[in-house]
Amino acid sequence: MKTFLLDIPLVQPEFGLMFWMLLTFLIILFLLKKFAWKPILGMIHEREKGIESALKKADEAFENMRELKASNEKILAEARNERDNLLKEARDTKEAIIAEAKTKAKTEADRLIAQARETINAEKMAAISELKNQVATLSIDIAEKILKEHLSSDDKQKTLVNNLVKEVTLN
Repeated sequence: MKTFLLDIPLVQPEFGLMFWMLLTFLIILFLLKKFAWKPILGMIHEREKGIESALKKADEAFENMRELKASNEKILAEARNERDNLLKEARDTKEAIIAEAKTKAKTEADRLIAQARETINAEKMAAISELKNQVATLSIDIAEKILKEHLSSDDKQKTLVNNLVKEVTLN
C-alpha cells in the first residue's frame, strides 16, 4: 500500500511552476503599477496634505486659544480692577455715610442736651417761683396769725397804729 502523499515531492519546484509564478507576479505587478499605484499614491499624497492642513489648523487653533487666553486674562485683570474700584468707592461711600450720621447724631444730641437744659432751667425757675409764692403765702399766713394774736385787744391795736403813724411821719 502506497500512499499518495509520499509520491509527491514537497519542496522541489519545477521550471514550469517557476515560470508561471514569475509570469503571474509580473502581470500582477504591471496591473498594480498601471491601475493601483497611482490612485494609492494619490490618496497617500492627499492624506499627507490633509494631515498637514489639520496640523496647520491645530497650530492656528492653538495660537487662537493662546490669544483668547491672553485676552481673557486681560479682561479678568480689568474686571478685578473695576471690582477693586467699586469696592473702594463703596468703602468711601460707607465712611462718608457713617461720618455724616455721626455728625447728625452729634448735632441732634447737642440740640437735645440744649433743649433739656432749657427745660431744666425753665422748670427750676418755675419751682423757684412756686417756692417763692408758697413762702410768701406762708409768710402772710404767719404774719396774719401773729397780727391776730397781737391785735386781739383794742389797746394793742391803738398802740400799733400810733407807732406806725410815728414811723411814717418820721420817714
